[in-house]
Amino acid sequence: MKVLRIVTNVFTQNPVQADAFYRDVLGLDLAMDHGWIRTYAGKAKMAVQVSFASQGGSDTPVPDLSIEVDDLAEVLRRVQSANIPLEYGPVSEQWGVRRFYVRDPLGKLINVLQHE
Repeated sequence: MKVLRIVTNVFTQNPVQADAFYRDVLGLDLAMDHGWIRTYAGKAKMAVQVSFASQGGSDTPVPDLSIEVDDLAEVLRRVQSANIPLEYGPVSEQWGVRRFYVRDPLGKLINVLQHE
């Protein structure tokens, strides 16, 4: 038996609100839309991971989602262009990632990171 995929489901009254961040800032594709659920996907093949944490590292809160990107500077530019306030960083962490925290339109704390 193999786990093929893990999907994070985030509650919201209005799923279309997610577009402003997940499509416009992160550039994900709308892979499925049934009105009551919208699923966003990228083209990269991803490993199955699930993390459990007592803190977010560097004594930060545990983020709701961590999203690894290949160009953190570009995502930061898009975040700033969209006037989304930073909650933490950008900072290079001692464990080898550069990252920042933002809140998506649903209020979820998002850790955007790139391995250095």
